[in-house]
Amino acid sequence: MEMQRLPVEVITYILSFLPIADRKEASLVNHTWYFAAQDSLRQENILYNIPATSSSLAAIESLARRRVSCVSLTSLDSSTVSRDVIQAVSCHLGPHLQSLCLRGSSLTETSFMHLLLACPCLSSLDLSGCNSLFMSGTLLSKPETIGQAQRALTNLQELNLASLRYLSDLSFNRLTGCAPRLARLSLARCHLTFGFDPYRGSSNYNSSALLSFRNLLRFLKEQASSLRALDLSGTSITSPAMRSLVQVEGLCLQELVLQNCRDLSNEAISLLCTHQPHLTALDLTGCSELSDQAALAVSAGLRALQSLCLGKLQRLTDRGFLGIAELRSLQRLDLSECSLVSGSELVKVCSAPELRPNLASLSFAFCCLLRDSSVLSLARSLSPSLRVLDLSSCVSITNVSIQAIASHLPRLTVLRLAWCKELTDWGLLGIEERNHRREKDAGPQFSRNFGNMGFFLPPLQNLEQDPKVLSDSAWNESQKQHRASLQALEQLQELDLMACSKLTDCSITKVIRFPALRRLSLSLLPELTDASLVAVARGCQSLERLSMSHCGKLTDKGFIEAASSLRRLQHLVISGCSQLTGQTLEAISRECRQLKSLDVSMCHGISMADIALFQAQLPLQTCVQSRFVGGADLSFTL
Repeated sequence: MEMQRLPVEVITYILSFLPIADRKEASLVNHTWYFAAQDSLRQENILYNIPATSSSLAAIESLARRRVSCVSLTSLDSSTVSRDVIQAVSCHLGPHLQSLCLRGSSLTETSFMHLLLACPCLSSLDLSGCNSLFMSGTLLSKPETIGQAQRALTNLQELNLASLRYLSDLSFNRLTGCAPRLARLSLARCHLTFGFDPYRGSSNYNSSALLSFRNLLRFLKEQASSLRALDLSGTSITSPAMRSLVQVEGLCLQELVLQNCRDLSNEAISLLCTHQPHLTALDLTGCSELSDQAALAVSAGLRALQSLCLGKLQRLTDRGFLGIAELRSLQRLDLSECSLVSGSELVKVCSAPELRPNLASLSFAFCCLLRDSSVLSLARSLSPSLRVLDLSSCVSITNVSIQAIASHLPRLTVLRLAWCKELTDWGLLGIEERNHRREKDAGPQFSRNFGNMGFFLPPLQNLEQDPKVLSDSAWNESQKQHRASLQALEQLQELDLMACSKLTDCSITKVIRFPALRRLSLSLLPELTDASLVAVARGCQSLERLSMSHCGKLTDKGFIEAASSLRRLQHLVISGCSQLTGQTLEAISRECRQLKSLDVSMCHGISMADIALFQAQLPLQTCVQSRFVGGADLSFTL
């Protein structure tokens, strides 16, 4: 009763400390808490996804009362329903919208202009993949529409034009000319021409047939004072083009994304580091020509760097990190799929407190040379700062690594260990397998305790020699005697144990108990049974995404018992669970009312009739996948 009398502002402040899912639950307490929760969500600019369906019309009016500012419209086309959705968004949400995403939509120019003119406060616009808008080349071709667009886009700071195959210099100039304050621009995967000059000295860059680097260079010179972030991923940018770009007078980039730009050389990266020293984020993932020289140039020239992605650089070795100690502000480092990197140089840097960066996110995914010794050293050194760790497909790491993580990284929120096939129950439980084997080989031991005189050790120690028969009481007692188990990571929000095929019910039922966990993958664990499913459901009741595909021992009984504890679940993948039938769908539809997607492909016990009934019982369901023997994957959408 006292909480009901608190001012909305106080309740809003209290709710701001809760995860989004908990805030949604708190909003159901009463009207005061409902409005406080909406205020709290709005303050964080939550993005609302609105599909182009008739059922969205009522939701749009509800969102208008919350003064929602960030919206993503999906599946838009030229249909009547899409026009109705656009009309509703324009009328109810347009005046307050700051961020609008139309990614992949097929809306018409007329609908787009109607929507755009209704949003005078836009600061972010995403038109990536909207090819229908640019196919005719007539977008913003009329003088009156240009004037209207200029008024609507006068405050636009972020523009995403990625994956537009029909974008030309003419349409690019028309659109960017209406946004004089652009700070962020993406042209990722656009067909930019670098070597060919269609203008041959002319200054009239208005080709309707192609998008040229020369025209982009003109734009950069005009917007140099305001532009801070640029994404040219997937383009064929060359080293000479990079030289021209980084030397634009007045250009001071803070973020640059160059994923999969395979023509870039080490020399081009050296020039970049020399002329753009204020970069705080650099992504060179998949730039296959780069080697240690590029990494050394980054360390020497970009002292303010906070995020560095060097994934998929097959020529990169540990030598490239000899100077990484210079990046004292580095918070995120991605070395995924760098097959020649073992982490040895990073270990040396991190072992010295005065040199190590305060890394919050680290990825060694698919780095097959990573060893337990490196993981142990990094876990000890990065304990105060590390929050995200990705060791997926690091096939050489063993239980030593998982126990080092559990002991030294209690603040982790994301841990990915998919395909680490050497991990066993012993590692997750925090029990030293080797010691127990040694004790077992040494023969029977006797207890001097009264009541056990002349008999073998108490049952606890015998049970510990085989984790598969470890009882709850024995587990609780073993926690006091051994090193940390995975359960020590109390702040985990995402955990991926996919294809760690040696794991069984013994460890999963004991340690997967994380109140804040939102995403969990236990796919391809063939020994898991209903016991693990029920334990996970009861121990992780905040789960929103759960994947247990190809866990062949799961049955309807497990889902019937677990479903009532999975009421926040939004995405469920149980493909390949061949023992499941329509009873599982019935339990899910009854208890998991927030579910948005369900994958039951290759579940041979689930029929088309079961799926139809499921869709009728859970009308908010967005997508159900099913696959039958000898047939193709089918997708059903409501």
